Amino acid sequence: MQRTIINTPTAPAPVGPYNQAVAVSGQMLFVSGQIALDPATGKLVGEGDVVAQTEQVIANLEAILTAAGASFDNVVKTSVFLKDMNDFAAVNEVYAKYFGGDHAPARACVEVSRLPKDVDVEIECIAVL
Repeated sequence: MQRTIINTPTAPAPVGPYNQAVAVSGQMLFVSGQIALDPATGKLVGEGDVVAQTEQVIANLEAILTAAGASFDNVVKTSVFLKDMNDFAAVNEVYAKYFGGDHAPARACVEVSRLPKDVDVEIECIAVL
């Protein structure tokens, strides 16, 4: 098995001991959970605004996918973590703009008690290269 580490300055630097993504044997890409951090400043985008946070999270995912030579069309599975399940509809509205229709990936969505940096949403994904 060949592992290729993916890190790009166009997405936020990891806030812990992990990489933005790992490609395995040039076939699968595992993208770490992304939160609404601005890649240039490392600061939270959209504090208290789950829609703005979700847009930034999606932008961060896209930057990592692009760095790995992939796009949203390559994504086969996502996991969405919400601080409050009452935000489900608002997050879905943003999410559907990028992962909607016939190419929508499989997905899990769960409410959690707390997320890094006290954000409202985190999304991770798996893509086929």
